[in-house]
Amino acid sequence: MPFLNFIDRAIGAACRGVLYVTISVVFAILSINVGLRYAAGTSITWASELPELMFPWLIMAGVVLAAQHGSHIAVVILTQKLGASRRWVLAGGSLVVATLYVAMAGLAWPLMEIAADERTPILKVPGSVSVGCLMLGFILLSVVTLCRLPQVWHAHGEHAMRADADADAEALAHGA
Repeated sequence: MPFLNFIDRAIGAACRGVLYVTISVVFAILSINVGLRYAAGTSITWASELPELMFPWLIMAGVVLAAQHGSHIAVVILTQKLGASRRWVLAGGSLVVATLYVAMAGLAWPLMEIAADERTPILKVPGSVSVGCLMLGFILLSVVTLCRLPQVWHAHGEHAMRADADADAEALAHGA
C-alpha cells in the first residue's frame, strides 16, 4: 500500500498547490483591479476573465481534497447499522463511485472537443480548459477513491471485529 499512499499524498499536494495558487492569483488580480478602479478610474481588461478561468480549477481541487478526507460524499446512516458486512458495502460503494467518476470523465471528453472551438473574448483561451479541468477532476476523484479502498476495507473490517468482540464480552459479563 505504500505506492497507493504515495499517489494519494501526491494528488493531495498537487490539489493544495492548485488551491494556494488559484486563491492567491484571483485575490491579487481582483485586489489590483479594485485598487485601479478607485485610484485611476480604470481597470485591467482581462481581470474578470482570468478568475473565471481559474475558478473551476479551484473548485475541483477542493472537491478532490474533500474526497480524500471523506467529506465529499458520505452516507453513513445505513452503514453504521451494518455489522461485519459493512466493509463489503463500503468497498462495493467505493468501486461503484470510482467507476462512475471514470464514466463522467469519459463523458466530458466529447464536450472538451466541442468547447475547444470556443475562445474567451480577451485572453482567447479555449473553452476546453474548463471542461478539461472537470475531466481531470473526475479522474483524480476516481484515483483517490481507489487509493482509499484498502483503508476502507481494513478499517471497517477491524471495526466490525472489535464491535463483535465487545458484544461477546458484554454478553459474557451479563450472562455470568
